[in-house]
Amino acid sequence: MSKYICLICGRKFPQGQGIIIKYGRLELAFHSNRCASKFLRLLLERIPPEEAEGYVKRLRDELIEAIKEKMKLKQKRI
Repeated sequence: MSKYICLICGRKFPQGQGIIIKYGRLELAFHSNRCASKFLRLLLERIPPEEAEGYVKRLRDELIEAIKEKMKLKQKRI
């Protein structure tokens, strides 16, 4: 069984637990969602807003649209 080491806190954890993100040739391992969110915060702080803002806006808009679609499906039909 594979063991991973969390990039944020250094904690070791077995395969099947934690959060593993494969991005291109990189493999990012986090033992908890708290460590993953800390990594995301650090990443967004370091990327210049003018480079990432378009991607963030498009993703946000897609997610909002998906939520609206779910809400339409959940509405009671008479």
